Amino acid sequence: MSDALPVWFAVQAELLGHEEEMDSQSRSCFACYDDDTLFEMFHLTRPCVEFIADIIRVRMKKYMLSTLTVDTMIMVTLNYYAHGSTTITLVKRFNLKTDCQSIVCTVSEVVASMSDQFISFPQTRKAKVDIAHMVEEFCGIPDVLGVLAPTHFKIRSSTYDKNTLAFTRQQFVNTLGYKSVVSQIICDLDGNILSVEKCCVGSTCEQDLWRTSFRGREIEEELYGQYWVIGGEGYHLSKRLLTPVSDPKGIAQVRFNEAHAKIHNVTQTTLRSLKWRFRCLTQLSFALDKLTNVVKACCVLHNIAKKFSVPLPPGDDKFEDRQPSNPCLGSAAVLCPDGLRARQELIDSSFNAPPSQEEPE
Repeated sequence: MSDALPVWFAVQAELLGHEEEMDSQSRSCFACYDDDTLFEMFHLTRPCVEFIADIIRVRMKKYMLSTLTVDTMIMVTLNYYAHGSTTITLVKRFNLKTDCQSIVCTVSEVVASMSDQFISFPQTRKAKVDIAHMVEEFCGIPDVLGVLAPTHFKIRSSTYDKNTLAFTRQQFVNTLGYKSVVSQIICDLDGNILSVEKCCVGSTCEQDLWRTSFRGREIEEELYGQYWVIGGEGYHLSKRLLTPVSDPKGIAQVRFNEAHAKIHNVTQTTLRSLKWRFRCLTQLSFALDKLTNVVKACCVLHNIAKKFSVPLPPGDDKFEDRQPSNPCLGSAAVLCPDGLRARQELIDSSFNAPPSQEEPE
């Protein structure tokens, strides 16, 4: 997120410019709760909630629903993100009779539209050099900008029922046997989300996610320079997508695989944090065309929460998030000569052991 700081200040300046337009009465919606209650309701701290509410308010003028205030819509949506449903406390307080799902969809569309501001892939030379340097210090692999995390989100029956014209129910079933949608996420070493793509049905294989993704095409065309992204065994090795050696021979390839696994494990921590803070992502119930906005909105809020150093709700150490692997059939037979050569050159230059550590004959 090295590029995000100027954007952050720009957003702050925009908010200051709109401060006189904010409804001071609606602020009382948040002010009447103490800090502990706010965290319980939204899994976010007060400064973080106030910042999020500010950036949404200035974009919600054209999205008014019925007699609900903007802050009410924000509270209902943040509460849904945190718990997967609107809690009884809010339902009673605001006497909610409108469809809460419509409220969540509306606010999610607004928050997702800000993804370009808060989910930023490194653009400047300094940002890319800084990220690559951090990764190399962490695991020893040079010239890495991010780690691929194909992320499955469980869905309820109502989701695929609304999409039966386009997809069969079986297409939502992943290799672990549960129904899901999957989105390709790229994160950095610190767990910031750098890119998130649209949701696809759960049976979509990882290589197809990469091949059809907007960011994948940019990276393969070297629009960001000659840098790698780290991918798991479900992906095909290429000049810009770095996968582990399937059958390592020699200590250098073994050490490379260990380094690859170390950086790839960062995705597990990131995804666990994302889903534990925003429980809605563990049981989604929207139509497929609405799911992408909900997922993107949660990714935006994840990055903002990290910016504010918001802790995770208690119990995250016990939360398990089993992610299926959906490799393409016959992927082992797909070879990229340029990718094989580039990976071996990287291994030779960075992972050859000193003479005293070489394998005995």
